[in-house]
Amino acid sequence: MSIFDFIKPEKIITSELSEIKGLFHLKPLEPGYGLTLGNALRRVLLGSIKGIAVTSIKIKDIQYEFSSIKGVIEDVTEIILNFKKIRFKRKTLLQDKEIVNVKINNNDDKITGKLLNRFIINFEIINTDLVICHKDKSIPLEFSFIIEEGRGYVPSEENKKNNNDIIGNIAIDSIFTPIKNVKYTIDNCRVGQKTDFENLSIEIKTDGSITPKLALMEASKILIQYFSIFSCEKIENIINEKPIINKEKKYNEEFLRMRELLKSKLNDMDLSVRTKNCLKTASIENIADLVIQTKSNMLQMRNFGKKSLEELEEKMKKNGLYFGMDITEYKIHS
Repeated sequence: MSIFDFIKPEKIITSELSEIKGLFHLKPLEPGYGLTLGNALRRVLLGSIKGIAVTSIKIKDIQYEFSSIKGVIEDVTEIILNFKKIRFKRKTLLQDKEIVNVKINNNDDKITGKLLNRFIINFEIINTDLVICHKDKSIPLEFSFIIEEGRGYVPSEENKKNNNDIIGNIAIDSIFTPIKNVKYTIDNCRVGQKTDFENLSIEIKTDGSITPKLALMEASKILIQYFSIFSCEKIENIINEKPIINKEKKYNEEFLRMRELLKSKLNDMDLSVRTKNCLKTASIENIADLVIQTKSNMLQMRNFGKKSLEELEEKMKKNGLYFGMDITEYKIHS
């Protein structure tokens, strides 16, 4: 029986939707498909959706997590636990990592998420009421922490490997997943005279950094990418036939020219000082980093205006470049 003979839903019905909670219904489904789809989506939602978390912290004059800080009520272990609770959302798509340096003056006796937001450029703390620690007003406090994008749960040992080049860093466990809870139920529904078809209901709760609708879409895309591996052209018969070996692609002169151009530094474009400084602040160092951006993303950058955008477009046009380019085929980082 072909897939076209199956009864399939025409659309997903949403009965509840907010920034943090969504309830989605998928019906009618063939018998057994409620469990098949519900379990797969739940596993991917809980473990494979990208999120943002703190991976390490560094406190001035503190070397170990089992320490206390002069003038601070909480010890370092308690502070680390509070850092794990911080939830972030993106301000820009340009960066997936940021080192935040914090200097607290003598006027503050409580460090909260709202206070830390003043020092963060590319991300924003959602739970601004979260208290990191309490301190004596007469004692200044200086520390830094690293924000990164990741998936699922990453233990401190793994984060320590990734950030072992910074002396004094204390790696912490990171909970990247933005999904707080996923549950699904399966009920019977009627199609014609048959009553054994299924209605799959999925309830998704997030931390607010991603909407439930977008999370469900991302989980579906991940599953589609995996199942595409089982397409006919990707299954090789290694018993009766020799596996197909792809010959190395012969790149023409235009391909090589474009590849070298994309790998070149932005200094080669002869840009104005203002535009250079804006791009440097956003850590856009080469042409490849620039062309993958969209115009809307560029205009969200600090101190970046329409004149800078027009300047870049003019320079890029001369070399056959434009914003939003797909540069995958050029394998810039290979």
